[in-house]
Amino acid sequence: MEPLSNGKALLFPYLIPSKTPTGAIIICPGGGYAGLAAHEGEPVARWANSLGYAAFVLHYSLCHHPAPLEDAQWAIRLVRSEAEQFNIQPQQIAILGFSAGGHLAATSGIFHLPADPASRDPLARVSSRPDAMILCYPVISFGPYGHRGSMVNLLGENPPAELVEKLSLENSVNEKTPPAFIWHTADDEGVPVENSLFLAEALRKHKIPFSLHIYPHGRHGLGLGEGTVASWTELCGRWLADLGFACAD
Repeated sequence: MEPLSNGKALLFPYLIPSKTPTGAIIICPGGGYAGLAAHEGEPVARWANSLGYAAFVLHYSLCHHPAPLEDAQWAIRLVRSEAEQFNIQPQQIAILGFSAGGHLAATSGIFHLPADPASRDPLARVSSRPDAMILCYPVISFGPYGHRGSMVNLLGENPPAELVEKLSLENSVNEKTPPAFIWHTADDEGVPVENSLFLAEALRKHKIPFSLHIYPHGRHGLGLGEGTVASWTELCGRWLADLGFACAD
């Protein structure tokens, strides 16, 4: 199937045959909001397919906020509004992101747009809220443990303090934030593990279900993982199944 576009971003579908509708995973590769890591795109979609889920890889805009967020919201709404065409369950859409893509995935979960049934835009008639977030060594904070490169690429060199605080996502979690699966390595030198710990604490405070996995060792950018870290894929598959995501028959 050809990629879909909103004029800025591209969404690459990876669909699978199934007699009944399945869950879906929208994938946001990392790259510090400056690029898109290839190993965090198609290989991850193929893994999602192996679990029995439809997958979509989002090539979002590498521009200042809010352009990437708007692309993620568009992707979720598009997949949901075309659920019948894609043979997916409209209330079983997860968003998955790595590193800066994890920041984008979490941002889309926290700052989702409600459905507007009266809108003339068919996409706006459905919610942009993902039903689950899968966050892989995510950038979360733009504070002392944040990733400055991602912040500068997203917000510019001298962004307003209130915007930095808002997009330090541990400050913006609320009671409508979707459940999350989070994994990180304790000695990640690219994005400190505190990012995931801060988010988990905020989710707990707001009573949002989450599954947090911290591996003792592993470099940043592992994608599907290697060695012990590769177990995150099996754990995530079980977590999605526990949430009720339907697999291909």
